[in-house]
Amino acid sequence: MSEKFEYTYSAKQQEELENIRRKYLPREETKMEKLRRLDESAARPGTLISIIVGIAGTLIMGFGMCLCLEWAAFIPGVITGIAGMAVLASAYPIYSRITRKRREKLAPEILRLTEEISKGS
Repeated sequence: MSEKFEYTYSAKQQEELENIRRKYLPREETKMEKLRRLDESAARPGTLISIIVGIAGTLIMGFGMCLCLEWAAFIPGVITGIAGMAVLASAYPIYSRITRKRREKLAPEILRLTEEISKGS
């Protein structure tokens, strides 16, 4: 009785098996993924707040234009419009300051991770 062992290798099938297997394994964050996440998180709060401030400034400026054009309240409209422009102009400095503070706070962790990654550990 001759038992014969047959094995057929399919790289495509193995790749599909590995992809399915990865879906069910517990997710572990690599150092590079953590580094990317930290880098993105540095600018996110500043971006969010500056967008909110920019929208508020735009609405205030638009209300000032509305006062001038629709209700013929020229002086209050100009004052309101200038106030809106000032709020709108403050959006970028707010973004810069918040982002700088966040980067200063995250710098030790990011620098530690970059050194670990560059050393290959």
